[in-house]
Amino acid sequence: MNHHQSFQYRDVGYDVPAAVGMDEADIQTPCLVVDLDALERNVAKMRNLAAEMGVRHRVHGKMHKSADVAHYQIAHGDACGICCQKVSEAEAFARAGVTDILVSNQVRDPAKIDRLARLPKLGARAICCVDDIENVAGLSAATQRHGTEIECLVEIDCGAGRCGVTTTPEVVAIAKAIDAAPGLTFSGLQAYQGAMQHLDSYEDRKAKIDIAVAMVRDAVDALKEEGLACDIVGGGGTGSYYFEGNSGVYNELQCGSYAFMDADYGRILDKDGNRIDQGEWENALFILTSVMSHAKADKAICDAGLKAQSVDSGLPVIFGRDDVEYVKCSDEHGVIADPDGLLKVNDKLRLVPGHCDPTCNVHDWYVGVRNGKVETVWPITARGKAY
Repeated sequence: MNHHQSFQYRDVGYDVPAAVGMDEADIQTPCLVVDLDALERNVAKMRNLAAEMGVRHRVHGKMHKSADVAHYQIAHGDACGICCQKVSEAEAFARAGVTDILVSNQVRDPAKIDRLARLPKLGARAICCVDDIENVAGLSAATQRHGTEIECLVEIDCGAGRCGVTTTPEVVAIAKAIDAAPGLTFSGLQAYQGAMQHLDSYEDRKAKIDIAVAMVRDAVDALKEEGLACDIVGGGGTGSYYFEGNSGVYNELQCGSYAFMDADYGRILDKDGNRIDQGEWENALFILTSVMSHAKADKAICDAGLKAQSVDSGLPVIFGRDDVEYVKCSDEHGVIADPDGLLKVNDKLRLVPGHCDPTCNVHDWYVGVRNGKVETVWPITARGKAY
């Protein structure tokens, strides 16, 4: 699904970084470029893997925050819907026609609960996570006020140490309260082990997930004894989906970064000891940057600094080159070590961001490129929607 028709007449270099049909060489930098061929291969691969494992895939919209990418993943990746982290983010996706949305997070502020309860009026299934029985009454009251329904998942802390309850009796007590509350439906469990996604070793990741699977299996069995079935048992990320998908307990994956990939995820190893960005997934997202100065013989300065990316997971990596290296950045500048003086002013480079999620959130547009031409320009629909 493309919205680019309404944007192609905007002012390139002011409103947007590129226009449809433009040569890749003319894209204004710094901006986010998506290799459409690589994106499509990643989405098709995850679709096939989920089908082989017999599980649904609810793609994580917090990664790209784009309705266009979400619609592509639903149409071509057989995604059952999306998850996201904030109510305003969910609302942005619902307003753009996404109809099955899980806020994979707690919603506690009364104003946010009220907005969540109105989400079904936009045509979307609304699901959220609960880890405190005191949250149930507020959610229920809001649905009754608006004549809507919110589905709830009880969140289990299966090792990430953030949100979620840690014992099966707590899970059962909250689930029963949800089931009894007007306007709410108990729909299952949220059990995402986020702390282990970036552990380099496959075996280390597996050991952490084995603990999570045991906790989830125990909770599912206890709920069944109470007559409560789990429509959704959700979790799994780009670093672990094969564990959850083959567990026989989880039935929904929540992968996000697989579609774009970033440098930090790319470093983790698969079961054969290979980096996952060298076979399992392809880099599809890049920060396109231009060399703007080469006054020093051994270093080039590019126009992608801190304001064009997030470096919480490390500096970006220059794609396809080992003769130059991005070594430092400040607000508006990136320093590239160029010991052999290979780069020239106005040369363009593709940077693989260290962490795609927060990098995407500082841009307004994706420029979709194929065969050296701009094929589409996608707005980052929920950019800045942090409420």
